[in-house]
Amino acid sequence: MSNSTNSARQRISGLLDQQSFMEIGALVTARNTDFDLNQSDTPSDGVITGYGLIDGNLVYVYSQDASVLNGTIGEMHSKKIAAIYKMAVKMGAPVIGLIDCAGMRLQESVDALNGFGEIYAAQVAASGVVPQITAVFGSCGGGLSVIPALSDFAFVEKENGKVFVNSPNAIKGNHVSKCNTASAEYQGSNSGCIDAVGSTEDILLAIRELVCVLPSNNAECGREDECIDDLNRKCENLAGCKEDTRLALTLISDGNVFVETKKDYAKSMVTGFIKLNGKTIGAIANASALYDENGEKVESFDTALTARGCNKAAEFINFCDAFDIPIISLTNVEGFAATECSEKNLAKAMARMTAAFAGATIPKVNIIIGNAYGSAYVMMNSKSIGADMVYAWKDSKIGMMNAAQAAKIIYDGKPADVIAKKTKEYEKLQSSVEAAARRGQVDLIIAPEETRKYAIAAFEMLYTKGTGEPAKKHVAK
Repeated sequence: MSNSTNSARQRISGLLDQQSFMEIGALVTARNTDFDLNQSDTPSDGVITGYGLIDGNLVYVYSQDASVLNGTIGEMHSKKIAAIYKMAVKMGAPVIGLIDCAGMRLQESVDALNGFGEIYAAQVAASGVVPQITAVFGSCGGGLSVIPALSDFAFVEKENGKVFVNSPNAIKGNHVSKCNTASAEYQGSNSGCIDAVGSTEDILLAIRELVCVLPSNNAECGREDECIDDLNRKCENLAGCKEDTRLALTLISDGNVFVETKKDYAKSMVTGFIKLNGKTIGAIANASALYDENGEKVESFDTALTARGCNKAAEFINFCDAFDIPIISLTNVEGFAATECSEKNLAKAMARMTAAFAGATIPKVNIIIGNAYGSAYVMMNSKSIGADMVYAWKDSKIGMMNAAQAAKIIYDGKPADVIAKKTKEYEKLQSSVEAAARRGQVDLIIAPEETRKYAIAAFEMLYTKGTGEPAKKHVAK
């Protein structure tokens, strides 16, 4: 058995619980005999398919074998992958694809093209029914790059993984030495399709972790496990995590579990999964900084919505809504990114995120942790677009804009002492969290350290949330 075949099987072994893998279609080989294809050995037609367990959870897996015709996709190869998808949908279990492929098999031409279409169709049919996870360990180019893009979550191996529509050298004015647009690092930061980049071991561990927080299908009504953490646990240092909300989400979660998605893309918008009283919760949060494991600030961001951030959030919200995963948001936003590039697509992205929040029928809780200004705040899961419960940290600000700026506009040309006086008045009447609470836009003002307790209580109350108007026959007299 070749080293590549070993890699294809070793990836499955490293992913699944020990000795749980059961192969399907092991005896399938290529049927086409054109261009001397019948002289090539094609065991399993270049893809190993089957099912197994991850921490006891049933999953279906396919792993491409680059030792067989470079892992190219032909007629039987694609039929095996499509069959795994169909079986996964029937059984209500996630599908995990491990990609290492040189593209379509030229010797099979139209059959290979048809096979690509069969895989696409199977992915679309499974979308919103079972979670789809793809990991790229080798080449994933041309039409094959649609597979991770159609998946719910995707990973790329940092050394050998390559994802591209056109190779870097085929892009006018570019060369691989100038900008390797196919590299894991480039795709992770720019495509919006990749959740994480790492070693093979890192990726397999991340997939296992992800499977263990996700429901297996859309009929499970989310995911709930046993909770051994204190439901009333105070998070004493939470206020200091306002900038890097990754830390805040980690602190409030059961056992400090936070599974981040698309971590290198649009870093000012944080998305991922936490656990509250054993229930998986989707989290969306504004971030103005990124700290490393040593507590050092390594990046800073404006407290503004960006097109990439809005698209990232919208896609995540739609996934959560499809699989009945409740949502919590941490809001700290003051406006919109102000660049020429942003103006080209920001409005559409803002609309997409707003529609996702407003249209989601799952339980939605918003916690205002800093400044919440203007329509950017409205879009971040505010009461007015459908949040079921809104809490706010004491000393947070809610309003049209910063009070000083508002006073300068309203009292333009007035002396500085007048503007200073009016700034205080405006802040008290229009920009304070108390003013928003009096108007019913905030349900409760809380201390930061009590965020976990109140979030859990809110989701417990919302556990039986229904959609639409309740069915009834009796009419009040």
